[in-house]
Amino acid sequence: MQRFSEIGLSRRDLLAAGAATVAGSAGVRQSHAAETARPAAATPAAPEPVAMPVHVTVNGTDHTLDLDTRTTLLDALREHLHLTGTKKGCDHGQCGACTVMVDGVRINACLTLAVMHEGASVTTIEGLGQPDALHPMQAAFVAHDGYQCGYCTPGQICSAVAVLDEIKAGIPSHVSADLTAQPSVSADELRERMSGNICRCGAYSNIIAAITEVAGSPA
Repeated sequence: MQRFSEIGLSRRDLLAAGAATVAGSAGVRQSHAAETARPAAATPAAPEPVAMPVHVTVNGTDHTLDLDTRTTLLDALREHLHLTGTKKGCDHGQCGACTVMVDGVRINACLTLAVMHEGASVTTIEGLGQPDALHPMQAAFVAHDGYQCGYCTPGQICSAVAVLDEIKAGIPSHVSADLTAQPSVSADELRERMSGNICRCGAYSNIIAAITEVAGSPA
């Protein structure tokens, strides 16, 4: 080991350097303490919510709702109209549990704002049928055991009804071999078109059987 004299340092120099280091550290701590003691800058106040009237027809009944402009169609249906058949699953448009039909077109209600559908006609599972008057698709789901826990079933049924309308209208899917021909009601077509509706219980084969029965075509 080198001696202090060999590197040009005396014991006094070493002690002075150590004292300076300690003093510097104390200064840094005091400065940091002073900074943290200062009152934090005030957080800007959140803007007040903006509400506006929305006129919409749901299941044949006209409604005027005074809604926060940030309200999704899903929350408008569930929280304001108390139509809880439409389910909130992932709330990110990935599971299809909130599927409803707006002007005949199926959409994920969690991904759209209610104010975007001024004057629209919305159909939910409650509007398709009731226990004493089931829609043919609802009856087919019961007959083919197309549900298990039932949570995804309202979205599945709304989507299935819209799928058959899409096929009838000649709208092709990703698996349609000929984009100019009338799509067939095949198992492959139905699976592709229903792929946005997730059934965590795994009743997919029964769901396809139910839709096929309503369509009147063999799978």
